[in-house]
Amino acid sequence: MIKEFKDFIARGNVVDLAVGIIIGAAFTAIVNSLVSDLINPIIGLITGGVDFSNLFIDLSGTAPASLAAAKEAGAPVFAYGAFITAVINFLIIAWVVFLIVKGVNRLKESTAKKEAEVAAAAPAGPSELDILMEIRDSLKK
Repeated sequence: MIKEFKDFIARGNVVDLAVGIIIGAAFTAIVNSLVSDLINPIIGLITGGVDFSNLFIDLSGTAPASLAAAKEAGAPVFAYGAFITAVINFLIIAWVVFLIVKGVNRLKESTAKKEAEVAAAAPAGPSELDILMEIRDSLKK
């Protein structure tokens, strides 16, 4: 059973998956910074300074000053602004991943095209018919 586990872990696709998860976690920090430090301020500027993350509906009737104050007091809130922020973050992350995948696919296509050009430019060897004719001629001698 331990040998099977070692074989499983040593497979390329498991290692690739682990590397992908690690890179994804590091990439998440970059994208979160991009969203919170660069894009959200622009969206706030466009929407007149609205910070979506602080939008909430107080369900307790105590009227806390902010979402943080409501959470600290333990008041039930409907934090729809946090949801809007999460949706915006998701859309931005999905867009960035789309652009990365598109770039990788373009690079793969370019590499495949170059390999096809090299293969087409390489001199073709003799055909099967040519080899058979040579054998026939050699046997005649």
